[in-house]
Amino acid sequence: MEKLNRQQVSASVAVPRQPSAGFVDEMVERVDEQDQVLAVVGRGEAVRHGWLHRIAVTVCRDREGRILVQRRSEHVARFPGHYEVASGGAVAEGESYEEAAARELAEELGVRAPVRFIVKFLNRSGLSPHWLAVHEAVLFDDPNPDPDEVMWHGWLSESELFRSMRENLFTPDTHDALSHYFAAVGRGIA
Repeated sequence: MEKLNRQQVSASVAVPRQPSAGFVDEMVERVDEQDQVLAVVGRGEAVRHGWLHRIAVTVCRDREGRILVQRRSEHVARFPGHYEVASGGAVAEGESYEEAAARELAEELGVRAPVRFIVKFLNRSGLSPHWLAVHEAVLFDDPNPDPDEVMWHGWLSESELFRSMRENLFTPDTHDALSHYFAAVGRGIA
């Protein structure tokens, strides 16, 4: 597997954590099949009605190229206790995919790191259909996950990750996100 180094990405920085405010119905942009904005709506409303909206996630790697895997808290509203390979969430009104990906890294993992856009696709798995933009970041500092959102995290090689995906319950969009991610970076998924 290709190793990543500091010349490829600038360093990540640990950030102080803000107290979790719990679930809030974020304002998101309802979009069409071409990812063009139609209206601003609450995320809960978009999910309930099956309206397309935008989600940004980041696959995190360490210096050795391992992938960060997290287990969601039992207290989160969506997919409690499931494992996932990407940190992320809804793109807020007026926010770019990249801005949302970087914001979510700080909120969920307690780090600031440059994110690199990898691929965007129309994802119909999960709670509702959405445009999913997958990014990548190399973390040089240990993440400090929000315990209200993440109950466990660890670095896995690609082979360890694929084995874990066969043995554990992952969020519904994990396989699609990883398939698109690996296709875009030139590697297939096992």
